[in-house]
Amino acid sequence: MVGMKPIHHIENALRDLDTEVETVLTNISLSLTQKDNVMLPLLQQKKVLQQTLEDLKYLEAHPPTPNQPCGISKYRNDSV
Repeated sequence: MVGMKPIHHIENALRDLDTEVETVLTNISLSLTQKDNVMLPLLQQKKVLQQTLEDLKYLEAHPPTPNQPCGISKYRNDSV
């Protein structure tokens, strides 16, 4: 079974990213282009962390049986 520590760390990282995004958005010394350039990697990181968090929560709720696939691909909606 997946422990709560990885989930806790990812939730903390997501909160940190949210804070960083807000700091960039409220920084009036940056142009819109500069903000876009800084925001893109932050938002990409956030997307990966959110998907990882969803996957870990799924695995925690539905632990795979030994020698069986975890089944994550069945619940994901990877339309993006």
